Amino acid sequence: MARDYDSQLLESVAVRRRRMRDALLFGPQRARRTADERLGKVFVGIAIVAVLCAGCVGWSFIKHTMEKQKAEQKKQEQQWNRSRSAQPPDVPGRVPGAANVPDGVNAPALATAKVPNVPASGAAWVPDARFWM
Repeated sequence: MARDYDSQLLESVAVRRRRMRDALLFGPQRARRTADERLGKVFVGIAIVAVLCAGCVGWSFIKHTMEKQKAEQKKQEQQWNRSRSAQPPDVPGRVPGAANVPDGVNAPALATAKVPNVPASGAAWVPDARFWM
């Protein structure tokens, strides 16, 4: 009879420990949680991680594209500054690329005017950013 009591006591302690562990891990509704709920939570977690990863990749792409555009714009400005510094200096009374200004015309106003670079082929001229500066 003593053996039965000892085995019952050991078994009840094991059951109590398992119940305490389940209560700690799963909370008050431990009996209602099934494998389907756990799998659902796993899939939701994977979906959230996938969205976060896609957001990081998208942000990286946008940042890289903007840096690339800034670098190209800076390169174009440097080229434009180099080509502008290679041109002869403005002479009062003369518009770059034009004939001499006749007497009586406001020469300083013409010297500061921006004249577009018209192509020689006769193609339609389209203003670019340099024209408006």
